[in-house]
Amino acid sequence: MNLSRSSKLSLDPLSDVLAVLDAQATRTSRLEASGEWALTFPERDRLKFVAVVKGTCWIERPGHTAEPLVAGDVCLIGRTAYIVSSHPGLPPIDGEPFYDGETLEELPVQGDDTIMLGGGIAVTLDDGGFLLNMLPAFALVPRLRAGAARVAAMLGLLDIEMASHRLGSDAIAKRLAEILLVEAIRACTDGSVPTGWLKGLADPHLRRALALVHADIAEPWSVAGLAAAVGMSRSAFAALFKRTIGQPPLDYIRTWRLVRARTMLANHDRSVAEVAILVGYTSQSAFTHAYRRVFAVTPRSA
Repeated sequence: MNLSRSSKLSLDPLSDVLAVLDAQATRTSRLEASGEWALTFPERDRLKFVAVVKGTCWIERPGHTAEPLVAGDVCLIGRTAYIVSSHPGLPPIDGEPFYDGETLEELPVQGDDTIMLGGGIAVTLDDGGFLLNMLPAFALVPRLRAGAARVAAMLGLLDIEMASHRLGSDAIAKRLAEILLVEAIRACTDGSVPTGWLKGLADPHLRRALALVHADIAEPWSVAGLAAAVGMSRSAFAALFKRTIGQPPLDYIRTWRLVRARTMLANHDRSVAEVAILVGYTSQSAFTHAYRRVFAVTPRSA
């Protein structure tokens, strides 16, 4: 895809990351259950959502207090083990086979006191860790949060589509799941997450800085230049960026440049020298050194 200068300037950080990493819905699932039940899932490199359409459920994570979810709530789950259940403290069974489409006779799912939808997002490249590192391990989007109305609208459409079993429903459900996930991430940029990338997108200065970086990664960005562009002093901007996002501005830029480079090289349609220039390196040798330091292989090995 060739982007004009004007379209580059409109590219936002979230869209850039999702597009570069080719994030797509893997599968969606619908659980109807009554009585006492509990499913456990291991920690994995993943990004999932669990949404409650009807009734209530609980999410338990190691070292955290159990979180209740009611109809209309959606939670995002990253790198963490978790249990979803009718009540906290119940002995769980392995939930993986259930969501792989296998029947679990031990699970008392008769009835529909609780209806939940679940879905996962996969990236086709090795750099999915960048997205997972930027997002919290767990984030709850309550139905009453500002911006949750759009989440609820997508949730309703997804539930209807998954229950209908109409021609093409799988394809439509995957697209709706992707939209629901993005809407849930959007809703988390209201500042409710304590730190991290989403917290940065909630801050007007950092959001502008991130938009500038993602719109033109090849620009020779400096901390002073970004600070001036967002109307802050260099020291204040650097401190805010590191405190909020968890790393200095130039470290973030360097990491994203190399992630972009690896995706370009994976397509095998550009030379190492071309990729180096496109992601902002002034020499192929400097690019190769940085690439090898981060990925432990040379760009030619990609």
